[in-house]
Amino acid sequence: MPKNRDRMRTPIRRRIGLDERALTRRTGLDLPSELPLEDWQRIGRQIFVISDASAWWLGDWLVYGQNRYPERYQRALDETGLNYQTLRNYAWVARKFEPSVRHEGLSIQHHAEVAALPAEERERWLDRAERFGWSRNKLRQHLKASRAGEPEPDPVRDTLLQVPVEPGKVSRWREAADVTGNDLGEWISEQLDRAADDEDP
Repeated sequence: MPKNRDRMRTPIRRRIGLDERALTRRTGLDLPSELPLEDWQRIGRQIFVISDASAWWLGDWLVYGQNRYPERYQRALDETGLNYQTLRNYAWVARKFEPSVRHEGLSIQHHAEVAALPAEERERWLDRAERFGWSRNKLRQHLKASRAGEPEPDPVRDTLLQVPVEPGKVSRWREAADVTGNDLGEWISEQLDRAADDEDP
């Protein structure tokens, strides 16, 4: 087995699309008047995936243009109308992480947090972030603690609790956790503590 697990990761090549009942415009989204809850949730997940993926797409697009049309790179930046530094960051992260080593369960922002580290260290931190459901902020906290000489997170000390969950709930919970700035595990723990407090006589 190779020492570096990232060499084994094969990029998943599938076209990301949006439900055909969701009619998109640059300034809005039209949905049918009668849309079942499950379909509405699925469309929301699809929009999130497209939004999350677009930073990678822009980064790869910019790298392609810079490599093949150097004199047109600035024009390519102008085409997007986005902040120059933001686009440079996307291209920098895309260059640092070939598609085969990107973690699908993590955002480009997670990857940006570790992009300056040596490759093996980047992979180790991204593996942990994915395994424990860390938000970008939580990953940043762990990196900062590690640089300050504090011990790295110990997965053994955490209790593993396996609970069957209906499809779609984890995505919903992860989005709610992101809003609060917590990683998924912390958010779930807080919710369970609140529920337990409500049950106290």
